[in-house]
Amino acid sequence: MADRITTGQWNRTLLHRQHLLTRVDEDAIEVLDRCVGLQAQEPKAPFFGLWSRIKDFDPTELDELLTDREVVRIALLRSTIFLIDAEDARWLRPIAQPTLDTEVAIHERRLRGTRAHDVLAEATELLSGQAMSGAALGRELAQRHPDDIPSTLVAVARCGLPLVQIPPRGLWQGSAAPTYQLFDDWIGPGAPAVTGDEARKDLIRLYLRGFGPATVKGIQSWCGLTRLTSLVEEMESDWELVAMEGPAGEKLFDLDGLDIIDGDTPAPLRLIAPFDNVIVAQADRRRVADDDRYRSTITVNGRSPGFILVDGRLAGTWRLDHGRVVTDMMTDLASGDRRDLDSEVQRLQQFCDTAD
Repeated sequence: MADRITTGQWNRTLLHRQHLLTRVDEDAIEVLDRCVGLQAQEPKAPFFGLWSRIKDFDPTELDELLTDREVVRIALLRSTIFLIDAEDARWLRPIAQPTLDTEVAIHERRLRGTRAHDVLAEATELLSGQAMSGAALGRELAQRHPDDIPSTLVAVARCGLPLVQIPPRGLWQGSAAPTYQLFDDWIGPGAPAVTGDEARKDLIRLYLRGFGPATVKGIQSWCGLTRLTSLVEEMESDWELVAMEGPAGEKLFDLDGLDIIDGDTPAPLRLIAPFDNVIVAQADRRRVADDDRYRSTITVNGRSPGFILVDGRLAGTWRLDHGRVVTDMMTDLASGDRRDLDSEVQRLQQFCDTAD
């Protein structure tokens, strides 16, 4: 096993790979790819995620990627909506489908006298060659199954079929309810670039490139897949991955050849997006957040605030209140950190105001 890394090195390496030490002057799709998509059940969250990582980010750039069908909003890892490169979605959706099928089974138990496979066949027929709002799809399916709740029927379709939420949903100015279209109808037909275990290995590579070093549990928690230990160990034996000891003795894996960042590297104060996967869906969250602080951000309705990182660690949250950026700190700030917070809040406020 390689040398042990400190908590500071683990933290700064993650922030470096996520472009949260220095904003980069790169295209939005390149940063989106490096983050392996951005969690997007809150439609504006990806805009804030890119704003925190890209110098002078313009939201129209992401709007154009959506309308040009280069990126899509789709139920993917952990059955969560992701905004992701369309060609990555093509191969990621099949390996995420078992998790989505588990959710289909949960919704199927709420159906009365019909089976999920019938709903999926009917939804495919209804959506073939056309887009439908979630409400319209629910009404059409309910005509065939009057004893069932329309939203449950749509939930079965959403999980069981590769449905894209098409614009204006997800645009910076967009506020529409979801309108669905079959993935191949929206993007065009094509075969996944990689399948099966090779696809799972590619997913491991992408995660470690953007979030490593990480435990196997950390990889699995983020993507919602299980039984990845044997694949990770196979990649290690092939010299593609290296192992090291984490701060608490945990076994971490990383892509061979990637830099580990010095723990003393300055970490500027950052406001990061709601649902940002630097913090959310992370078994290795302790590298950026104390458990009690993260738990205090969890809401009963499942919504996420934006997060504030001070010296690379969770120290507060932010939200929009009638268009104004409001912060809630978990700790007292030194005067220099307070000035940095005020500056970053002003920067975010200008982004929100000029983009309106």
